[in-house]
Amino acid sequence: MREPTLSAAAELSPKLHLAARRPPVRAWLQPTLIALVVVVAFITCYIGLQRDPQPHQVPIAVTGPDLPGEIHQALGDNVEVHPAADADAARHALERHDVVAALSTDGPDQLRLEIAGAVGTSTTSAVNNIVGAYAHSAGKQVTTEDIVPLTHFDTRGLAGFYMAFGVTLAGFVLGSNALGLASVLNLRHRFRLLAGASVAIGTVAAIIAGPVMGAVPAPLLPLVLTLTLLAAAAAFTTKLLGTYLGPVGVPVATLVLLTVGNATSGAAIGADLLPAAARTISALLPPGAAVRTITDLSYFNGAHAAGPVITLALWSAIAAVLLGLRPGDAGSRATRRSRQATAVAPLSGSSSGIPSTSTTTPTTSPASERPTQTG
Repeated sequence: MREPTLSAAAELSPKLHLAARRPPVRAWLQPTLIALVVVVAFITCYIGLQRDPQPHQVPIAVTGPDLPGEIHQALGDNVEVHPAADADAARHALERHDVVAALSTDGPDQLRLEIAGAVGTSTTSAVNNIVGAYAHSAGKQVTTEDIVPLTHFDTRGLAGFYMAFGVTLAGFVLGSNALGLASVLNLRHRFRLLAGASVAIGTVAAIIAGPVMGAVPAPLLPLVLTLTLLAAAAAFTTKLLGTYLGPVGVPVATLVLLTVGNATSGAAIGADLLPAAARTISALLPPGAAVRTITDLSYFNGAHAAGPVITLALWSAIAAVLLGLRPGDAGSRATRRSRQATAVAPLSGSSSGIPSTSTTTPTTSPASERPTQTG
């Protein structure tokens, strides 16, 4: 009975080794498709949004009895006209970031355009172009003044974008690493890790960009709070997606946070120049909310910072709650399966290969056969 068993095992052995060497089709397709989706989304978002940005409902304060109607008729949906009682009221609206420019008359056939360079070069250039086109067609001259200029160390207005991108990336890396710590840290400890590291990320980023480099002139403590919430939103969201979606979760987080989120944040291309759908997404995703808060804190006394800060807090809180509802994440389950396999391995090792002879030994040993022979 022993030899047929060994012979059959010998015949099956090459087939089993061949099957073990042949990887499943999914192992080839999944990483390739994920990589293709990421590259298509990245190029489409970053390059596509910059190909031909058009102003849409750009808020401009306009003074005078007739000028608001003339601007609305001439520029249409390119602008959203906010009538102002006088030039001081229009300037106050601009300083509060209620509008991005203020237009008033400045003598016969003269217009005065006040802009806020802090809203970004793409937005101010678009406003200059459309107001200049109106003035040219109406035979008027335009005098432009920047009353909320960018800081000397951020002449292109990109410091907020790069800081938000860096903090989002750091939070993403933090959350990705936390996915692999289920065997070392329990859920409570992982929460402490994500929260504590987010505070460290936000503090370091705020100090470097603010007091050290002087590129972000926001008050330090509100800036630390904003960046801490951004890091926490990115970390907890990445951890959440990896927990619920498994290996696909991290690429999904890459798309949501690092690709779509940063491309539509409104820094490289002003939010008022984005398509309607991208503008809506921009306000809802963590990078866009963070860029708006950084700009408002830096140049507009935080006039509209409350809404974006609430958005960041909601991302962090909701992701943390959903993680708490499912502590047995994919990482811990995989770890348990690995431990079970390790525990079973010695047992299976003692019952495979040569063990087939040891299992048959009690029934075929001389000791068991001797009574039959003597009988």
